[in-house]
Formats: sequence, structure tokens, C-alpha cells
Amino acid sequence: MNYLRRRLSDSSFVANLPNGYMMDLQRPTPSPTPSPPARPKSSTSSPASPATERRQPPAVSPQPQASGPASSSSSSSSTATSAPSAPPPSAAAAGGFLSSFSSVVKTAQIASAVKAKAEAQAAQAADNAAATAPLPKPVVRKPKVLLVVDDPHTDWAKYFRGRKLNGECEIRVEQAEFTEINLASYVNSGCMIDMQVTRGGTKVVRTFKPDFVLIRQHAYSMTPGEDFRSLVIGLQYGGVSSVNSLLSIYNFCSKPWVFSQMIKLYHNLGPEKFPLNEQTFYPNHSQMQPTPTLPVVVKMGHAHAGVGKIKVENQDDFQDITSVVALAKTYATSEPFIDSKYDIRIQKIGNNYKAYMRTSISGNWKANTGSAMLEQIAMTDRYRLWVDSCAEMFGGLDICAVKAVHGKDGNDYIIEVMDSSMPLIGEHVEEDKQLITDLVVNKMTSVLLGITSPQTTSAKSQPQTTQPRRVQGGPRSAAGSPCQSAQASPQRARSASTSPSQAFQPGPIPASGPGAASQKQPPQLNKSQSLTNTFTETLRGYTTDDEAKAETIRSLRQSFASLFSD
Repeated sequence: MNYLRRRLSDSSFVANLPNGYMMDLQRPTPSPTPSPPARPKSSTSSPASPATERRQPPAVSPQPQASGPASSSSSSSSTATSAPSAPPPSAAAAGGFLSSFSSVVKTAQIASAVKAKAEAQAAQAADNAAATAPLPKPVVRKPKVLLVVDDPHTDWAKYFRGRKLNGECEIRVEQAEFTEINLASYVNSGCMIDMQVTRGGTKVVRTFKPDFVLIRQHAYSMTPGEDFRSLVIGLQYGGVSSVNSLLSIYNFCSKPWVFSQMIKLYHNLGPEKFPLNEQTFYPNHSQMQPTPTLPVVVKMGHAHAGVGKIKVENQDDFQDITSVVALAKTYATSEPFIDSKYDIRIQKIGNNYKAYMRTSISGNWKANTGSAMLEQIAMTDRYRLWVDSCAEMFGGLDICAVKAVHGKDGNDYIIEVMDSSMPLIGEHVEEDKQLITDLVVNKMTSVLLGITSPQTTSAKSQPQTTQPRRVQGGPRSAAGSPCQSAQASPQRARSASTSPSQAFQPGPIPASGPGAASQKQPPQLNKSQSLTNTFTETLRGYTTDDEAKAETIRSLRQSFASLFSD
């Protein structure tokens, strides 16, 4: 019985029945009609049999019956008439069985229809709610603040304009010098910068929290009022990341401290691979004694950029400089004087390498003093080993440069390492600034967002080396120096005349494109550029470097004389 009920409750089973079979199951359920009033019993009428009552459907009436009292004669006649038409008991039982099945099927159909209607209403209500719900607001990342410590001559905001971290987070550049910055650092809220900048005669005061720092200035100088080590400590206290690291910047505030790291490289690599110049350290003036090898170069305290360096020829001069060190109340170092032929500088910015040669023209023993000629030379494996070894100092240096001296004896002597505060020189200054920008963006993406830039990975696998290229309008000649066999002969790529105040400053950028020739016409050149072209033209026709240098000096003297006579 239960199986038949479940089978007949299936709407598909009922719909597939043949026409005329179990019509009461396929007929739609009619609306309920009022039942006819009860007829009074008559003594002459015979009672209806139970089979007749079960055969007649209770809810379906073919014709409405008249209301009101009926006569006993009509009742008896109708009863007599209906009595002979009653079916046998077996047919009446079959009709009641089918009626019960039809009621079950109809109940199941009604329940399924109600359920489907309720599901449709719920789905429509959900659609209406989704349509009327407000759209979610897009997540807008707060711009990351980059503090650049540099002089106002370079507008770093121009190089970071339009750059984003991982393509979604903007960079806001705040640039100032160390003298324009005050800060306070907290354990929970980090570092807060109070910056007072004067731009175009207008004083601008800003307060912000830096997310990253690029330091392009010396954090310490022996000049009064230029000790900014406390600001470096404050940035480190606030947990601010930087290029280079704040740990390395603080360590670079002492030249002898950096030289001690170079001594470790000297012992690890050997004098052949890392030719470090000998140096003696004196903690104060009382320990300074004349060395047997003279002349020497005495460096007072944290001296850089040629300041505080004195050439001592004899013992009397050594005693005099000792008294000066006593007045300065600082430490000092001395190193043998090297009669140099030219200076060498190898710089590394990220994974880009460049090498330069600087030759003094004025005859001063300091190549960065007076007039000098700057040239880009070929990058060799020997130079790359120097700068890569020094770049591992203090946990790693992203930006650094190694300075060496090539003596007239044909040997190289490493004398100094510079960090991110190194000046940019040569004709690739704009390219170097773009390299620094890319380096800072990749570093910020890695530190602030935790995403490693794919450019950084590819750059590590393929180091980039900018080889010297010939400047349009200038000759290319070999600087035949007696370098070691491991070194390539430096190729002359660019020459520039510099004054003492312009030493190691970037030169003019060569123009490119169809209008380059017109931009290099003599009427548009200043006197220093014309003078440079004068002595570079004299280098043609001389096979040795000594002859070319001598003729260059003679040509310069004549040019200077004609320049001042005008």
C-alpha cells in the first residue's frame, strides 16, 4: 500500500497514464460545493445501501437538488428506483480503493505545487535584494610615503611620478635635507617626521609618518652642526626601512670603521685580488709618530670628498699636522702617498655596474681638486670583484662605489668605499637616477607589500654593465697605461674639465635623435666645453699617453691664456 501511494504521488506517473484510465486521478480538483440538505426519513422508503453511499463521490454532484421538504411518495419512489441500480459489493469496494489513491495523489500534487511556488518566491526575493543592495566600495590603498634625504638640486618626485607598488599602491615623495628634519619615534606608532622646508622663498611645514627612506646625503660630518647620526638612530628606532640599510648608513659615519671591514676582505681575498692600500690608525694625537716611509697622506677624523687630507713630505711637517690633530680632538689615519697616474671609481646601483677613470690636468695630487678629465672605462672582472666584495658589508649595500688609485708603478691601490650618499658622475647621470628609482620601488614592494618583484629576480641572474661609448664629435683613443694583464685597457669615452667646486659633478648629457647634431654646434657651447674640445682634438696623432698628456697641458695653457686675454 505504501509503495502504491508513493508511486501514485509521482506527478509524472499520473501524467503518463492512458486517456480514459483512472479519470478521477487526471481530472482537476473542483472547487468544494455546499452539500445538499438532509432528507427526512420515510417509513415507506428503503434505506440506501452502504455500497451506494461509497459509490457516490462526496464532493461531486451532477445536478443541484431542490431544497425544501419532500413528500413521502416521491422519496419512496426515488428510493425504489435507485435500489435496483446498486452495483454488487465487489465493485463498490474497488471504487472506494481508487478514491483513496486519488486523494493521496492530489494531496502530493498540491504539496509539490506549494513548495515550488514558495521556492520561486524566495528566489525572486533574493534577486530583488541583490539588485537593491548597495555596491561594495572599492578598496583604496593609502599611498606609501617615501622620504628622500637629498639636496634640492635633484627633484626626486619627478622620477617617482606615476610609479606604483605592485601596480596598485601610489608613492608620495617627501624630500628634505637633514638640516630640515626633526623627528620623534615611538614604540607603537613608529616614527613621526616634522619637516620644515623652504621652497621658492616659502616655508612649508609638514608632519607625516614615513614608510621608506632613501638617504643621499652624508649623515655625519666634522663640520659643526652637521652631525645627523641622531636622526639615523631615530629612523632605526621607528622601524623605518631604507636604501641603503640604516645599519650600514650609521656604520659609514666613521671612515676607519669602514676601512676595518676592507681589511677583512684584504685578508680573505689576498693582496692580488683585493689590493688594499696600507693605513695606520691613531686614536688621538699622542700616538702619532713619524713613519719611516715618507711622504704620507694624513686624514683627520671622518674626512671625505677631499676635505681634511694633508700630504706630509717630511718629519717636520708630520709634527705640525700632529698639533692640528690635537686641536681637532679627533682620531687620524696615515697611509703611504701614491704617485698616481689616474683615479678609478667602480660604482654599483642594484645590478648595474659602471667604471670611470679620472685624470688630473692641473697637476694637483688630489684628482678631485683643480681641473680633471673624466672618462668611462671598460668594466672588468677584477673591478666587479672589488665592488661585489664591498657590497657585502654591514648586511649588504644596494648602492656603493669603490675608489682606487692607479700608480705610475702600474699597480692599483684601493683607498675608499662610498655608500648611497655617493655623487653621480659621468654622462649617465639620468640613467643612474632611474636605476635608483627602480631599486627603491622594488625594495618598497618587497618590504611593505611582501611581494618580490620579477624584475629584481631577473636582474640578479643577469648583471647589467654599461660599457663606455663614444661621444659624438669626440675621438676614441686608448689610454695606454701599464695595467696588469687581468685589466683591460681603458677606452676613452668622455672628457670634461672641472673646477674645484665642480669636482665629481655630473657633466652634460649627450643629446640623441635627429636634432643632436644641431645641438652640438660651437655657438651653443660654453667656454669650458670649447676648452675641452680644444684639448681633446690635440690627442689625435699621439701614440703614447705621456705625449698626449704633455701636449694637452701645453694646449690648455695656451687656451687659458687666450681665454683670460679676452
